Amino acid sequence: MPTTGDEAPDFSAPLANGDVDSFTLSERLDEAPLVLAFFPGAFTSVCSHEMNTFDDRLGEFEDAGASVYGVSVDTPFSQNAFRDELDLSFGLISDTNRDVVEEWDLTMDFDELGVDNVAKRSVFVVNGDGEITYSWVSDDPGVEPDYDEVLGAVHAE
Repeated sequence: MPTTGDEAPDFSAPLANGDVDSFTLSERLDEAPLVLAFFPGAFTSVCSHEMNTFDDRLGEFEDAGASVYGVSVDTPFSQNAFRDELDLSFGLISDTNRDVVEEWDLTMDFDELGVDNVAKRSVFVVNGDGEITYSWVSDDPGVEPDYDEVLGAVHAE
């Protein structure tokens, strides 16, 4: 699992932004700092609250020069429906093939639900050099990140 000080593993994946485009991390470093907020699944209560909170505070992140992206294993079509339902202003990266969560070692299972290999709730800040300057990973999908701490990490860039 990458952590603060590591080079962020590069990846390409579909980007749900109202349409479906492509997102390649190494090609987006000019938008840095990048906030990558991994979440287990669209249309769930905690994930909806987390994405709404990032959206509510998006102006603060943008004022600090950051770009925010959500990341989940949902299809880009589901993510666009999720974005529409929540009226999100930022894009969601679709890791439906689970390449990113496996490469970043962020997979978790909900055994009691029979759902495997979803993203652990986690947040990474990646700077313009592709280095991870902040990392937070929770083993409890019901715990949300400390949004002030994430914003502080962005301001430290």
